[in-house]
Amino acid sequence: MANKNQNILSWPGGKLDFSAGCIVMGVLNITPDSFSDGGDFLDTQKAIEQGIKMADEGAAIIDIGAESTRPGSKPVSSDEQIKRVLPVIEKLAAKIKILISIDSKDYEVAKAAINSGASIINDITALSDEKTAHLAAEKKVPVILMHIQNTPATMQVEPKYKNVVKEVLDYLLKRAKVVQEAGIEKEKIFIDPGIGFGKTLEHNLELLRNIDVFVNSGYKVLLGTSRKRFIGTLTGREIPKERIFGTAATVALAAAARVSIVRVHDVAQMVDVVKVANRLRKGE
Repeated sequence: MANKNQNILSWPGGKLDFSAGCIVMGVLNITPDSFSDGGDFLDTQKAIEQGIKMADEGAAIIDIGAESTRPGSKPVSSDEQIKRVLPVIEKLAAKIKILISIDSKDYEVAKAAINSGASIINDITALSDEKTAHLAAEKKVPVILMHIQNTPATMQVEPKYKNVVKEVLDYLLKRAKVVQEAGIEKEKIFIDPGIGFGKTLEHNLELLRNIDVFVNSGYKVLLGTSRKRFIGTLTGREIPKERIFGTAATVALAAAARVSIVRVHDVAQMVDVVKVANRLRKGE
């Protein structure tokens, strides 16, 4: 359950402190084909070293995934995801003090990860599998519910909305209500508008311009913009790893808007951005 101090979220497996404002989640993809760092950390030892590095750089959470969700990507079997992710989670959990989240829409993967040391479930389908919602309720862990239009394989094929902000928020609020009914406490639910997941450039910009609507929804917000294609479109940076300054602009915007968590690849740099933006918030 949530701590009496509303800035502290605590549960049997961990604690997150939002008293300074926004915190940083580091991305660790154990995949051969992620859009930005595919193949970089497929080796278990390299992944462990990267996780330790991000913890040392100031990440509050390491988000580990074993299935790419880039546009056009194809599903990876539960067994293969578990084979990739479990050794990393088990060894990292023994070496770092910060929290580990599992980035998966697969119930079997989430279950194996939670049983091996992860303590947050990050699901791009907003816990559409009822078994995963019940798992989170049983284990009393926080969850991250993301919006996606269609699937990773098809999401960028002409995404359409009449009112992207309203439709994305309505979807997330409905999913939040469903998972609360499954037994997950409201304080443990984070919503994520899913930047780049079934959205055009203008959709992404409209969501970011109105991120306060999500922050004021009654749920904590996670935002993932790191190195994404829309930043490359705006800056002319075709290589994802060169989009660090464009990413920094969105991270500063998020922290200033009181987003709770930013999900990033470049931890050290974005920790600095967040520290400054947190202190510059109006009236603080």
